[in-house]
Amino acid sequence: MTAWHERSNRGGVRRRALAAAAVAVAALGWHGAGAESLQVVLDQARIVKLPDRMATIVVGNPAIADVSVQPGGIMVLTGRGYGATNVVVLDRSGQTLMERDVQVIGPQDNIVVVYRGVDRESYSCVPTCERRLMLGDGQTFFEANAAAVGLRNSVSQTGAPPPKN
Repeated sequence: MTAWHERSNRGGVRRRALAAAAVAVAALGWHGAGAESLQVVLDQARIVKLPDRMATIVVGNPAIADVSVQPGGIMVLTGRGYGATNVVVLDRSGQTLMERDVQVIGPQDNIVVVYRGVDRESYSCVPTCERRLMLGDGQTFFEANAAAVGLRNSVSQTGAPPPKN
């Protein structure tokens, strides 16, 4: 094979690869050019205006994102777990009024992650470092934080002092 033939063959391979990539992008973008993706931070909420005539909301995976409907056509979208899912809004006849991909991302604050062997611990450092309840942390660290958060929430709701150990 000559050098010219090798170069032109590589160009053909590139063109075929680009064409395959374009087909893949087109296939993934089946929602249409106007489809908007919603991004929400884990454990935070985002407000979304619902279309008129909304009757049903379907969440692809409620373990990733959850919704609640408020008066005035407002949807509160909450990030529950990392990943991607979708939300579909239907009218009474089952027609799709809105469909959005939802991506739940990690928090944007100053997080310090400490690895102790294979176990991970997460700390939120705003302004000082405190333990943070994060998906993916080691089981012992996570469970201790979850218990502390549960106790704090219980005390704040009941007003009772925490039990003595």
